[in-house]
Amino acid sequence: MRTEVKSTCCYCGVGCGVLIETEAGNITGLRGDPDHPANRGRLCTKGATLNQTVNPAYRLQFPEKRVSRGGAGQRLGWDQALDEAAERFAATIKQHGPDSVAFYISGQLMTEDYYVFNKLAKGLIGTNNVDTNSRLCMSSAVAGYKQTLGADAPPCSYADILQAKVIFITGANPAIAHPIVFRYIEDARAANPDLKIIVADPRRTESAEIADLHLPIKPGSDIALFNGMLHVLIAEGLVDQAYVEAHTSGFEALADIVKKYTPDQVAAACGVPVESIVQAARWFGRSDASLSLYCQGLNQSAHGTHNNAGIIHLHLATGQIGKPGAGPFSLTGQPNAMGGREVGGLANLLSAHRDMANPEHRAEVARL
Repeated sequence: MRTEVKSTCCYCGVGCGVLIETEAGNITGLRGDPDHPANRGRLCTKGATLNQTVNPAYRLQFPEKRVSRGGAGQRLGWDQALDEAAERFAATIKQHGPDSVAFYISGQLMTEDYYVFNKLAKGLIGTNNVDTNSRLCMSSAVAGYKQTLGADAPPCSYADILQAKVIFITGANPAIAHPIVFRYIEDARAANPDLKIIVADPRRTESAEIADLHLPIKPGSDIALFNGMLHVLIAEGLVDQAYVEAHTSGFEALADIVKKYTPDQVAAACGVPVESIVQAARWFGRSDASLSLYCQGLNQSAHGTHNNAGIIHLHLATGQIGKPGAGPFSLTGQPNAMGGREVGGLANLLSAHRDMANPEHRAEVARL
């Protein structure tokens, strides 16, 4: 009897839904889930061939144990393997204390799996040593959101791509790294020929090929570009003063900082024409809805948090946030990196965006 099982593609940060065809316990095919909100049935080449990766010739089918490091693995039963793992953890904790063990878990787990790992570590064992792919992959985006918006919660969704009037892609190449997201961008362009696409990237990537404006900035000059754009926005009266006064603090200090980021100075620092910087700022500020898409090109940097803050400042200054088609949208590397953080998937977090360092948050979770 042939059946279909819903699941999620484990590759990139889009998190596409898939329907896995099975017959007699074997996977016989795979297709995109037309009801899934991330991809609506679409899949890229990697996702479409996901079923080929479960070939038993390439994967372990049962637990194995090495008697000596470097030796061949010997098959264990599941009960024996679980007992050995639990006993090893218990003995280590008894001898060396709770902080002698740690869990480093994947951005490909389900949110419920993350939650159980966190409850095991923080609730039962009594250690905060739980980290996920977010520690290496998304920590700059996490800190950037918290510094500027107060919470690690991206204020956008894929639906915003289809409603945007300007899309600013920086530090990302979604045509290759997030192919289904790029299909959304192509759909948006087809539905609205007036959509402006700006790509800031030292390389002329596949994503830059569809850009109306490509800014081939020098590596490491992202903050100069963002501050230069903000300088233009302020100089040309494109700041949403009412939004700034109602919803932000510290804007005067920021405006004072960006005074020195004149278009001429930024053009020299970034290696792009003055006209391109001014044009990017005008499109961004004059648009009814500006959406930024960014990823590891901003995050994987010695000043990655500041890179993230710099682009979020543009949205806060212009009020390009909290409305359809607008906002700072960090793309991620794995399909459930956000889900892990929702339930405490970092050593400094508790569930529901509660901070480990906050005594009130700790008490709230303890009561629960």
